[in-house]
Amino acid sequence: MNKKLIPLLAVGMLLASCGGTTTSSTGTSSAAGSSTTTSKNAAKPVTFFNRQPSNPTTGEIDMTTMNFNDKTLYVGFDAAGGGAIQGKLITDYLATKNKAEIDRNGDGYVGYVLCIGDSAHNDSIARTTGIRKALGTWKTSAAVGDVQEGTVTVKDGTLKVKELASKQMVSTAGATWDAATAADAFGGWVSQYTTAIDVVVSNNDGMAMGCLGVATYPAGVPAFGYDANADAVQSVINGKKATTAGAYLTGTVSQNAGAQAFMTLQTLRNALDGATGDKIHTLGVTEADAQGNKMTAESVWESSTKALKALNVPVTGDNADSYLGIIMDKGIKQYASTVATKKVLLTLYNSADNFLSGTYKPYLKAYATLLNINLTIVEGDGQNEQACLDKFTNLDNYDAYAINLVRTNDGPSYTDLLKA
Repeated sequence: MNKKLIPLLAVGMLLASCGGTTTSSTGTSSAAGSSTTTSKNAAKPVTFFNRQPSNPTTGEIDMTTMNFNDKTLYVGFDAAGGGAIQGKLITDYLATKNKAEIDRNGDGYVGYVLCIGDSAHNDSIARTTGIRKALGTWKTSAAVGDVQEGTVTVKDGTLKVKELASKQMVSTAGATWDAATAADAFGGWVSQYTTAIDVVVSNNDGMAMGCLGVATYPAGVPAFGYDANADAVQSVINGKKATTAGAYLTGTVSQNAGAQAFMTLQTLRNALDGATGDKIHTLGVTEADAQGNKMTAESVWESSTKALKALNVPVTGDNADSYLGIIMDKGIKQYASTVATKKVLLTLYNSADNFLSGTYKPYLKAYATLLNINLTIVEGDGQNEQACLDKFTNLDNYDAYAINLVRTNDGPSYTDLLKA
């Protein structure tokens, strides 16, 4: 994938906390109950992104929400493929090590601990599944503790694999994928398992970095994350350059945040410009749009679930340098000034989420400028859907909506407002 690093573009947009009140050229967003929505909003384009509308227990896609109107779709990434890539990152690494190098206490096992993000989130489930299948510890589900003994190939033979511990990292306030909770858990695991811990694995970079920040982190133990956040990528680079053992991330997976952010906005732009049917998700993505834009990143379309997904890329010390900074797709250029500016209201489930706020949001800002979109972002606390719903107001003032759910089964909470 060809990429070009360019400065982050300025964007005429509003950035607001879900708990506050904000005013922009698109109107005033105030507390819940002030919305003056009409049924005309039910026909406007809606893109759900990053958290796919689904049943949190079964993982079944919520097709009622996805069929809200003919301009509703989902943008994310190939979660199953990404889970497999993360698993392969680990096994590829282990294959380069001798038994004595990886089995710290010589018990004949590769012992690993696993930080689970959200057991009700399809992406978290896919990552846990990919890890366990690669290591042979998959049993029947991605549930905490549902594992068996596995085996893995190393440079001079094979070793048994044991999942020593796993935990869903939920804060006391209810926030999932929580880095501080992961750090606390890891500190306990180090005390309990000591030299039996040979590998640290996490469903995301934030939790992995939380583990690495623990004072008792065993130097030299490999750690694997997911997301390719800036601090995680830098940790991979630092580990590659290090001459002595330390606490570094060994590898991560890029779910191509730039491509996802672009597709989130491009699908809305296409629908607003009159595209229908498949053209809503192909223009600018797999075929040139009216501006001659076509992204170079790879994606897949799943028609059965109305889902447009970016493909994942493994990030190691060999290629991490190319994942630092805001890397804009060279196939996307500035829309002509004659193309009307459109107003989009976008929700982010958690203002403190490392991936969404630190990586995804800067891309949203940059691509909003290129696509002539006036973007209003409201952010939640990662715990309570109402934190975003309270700011999902004044809907008549917007041309389209992009929604990042707190809970994957809360799609109807938004579509009901649009139908009101």
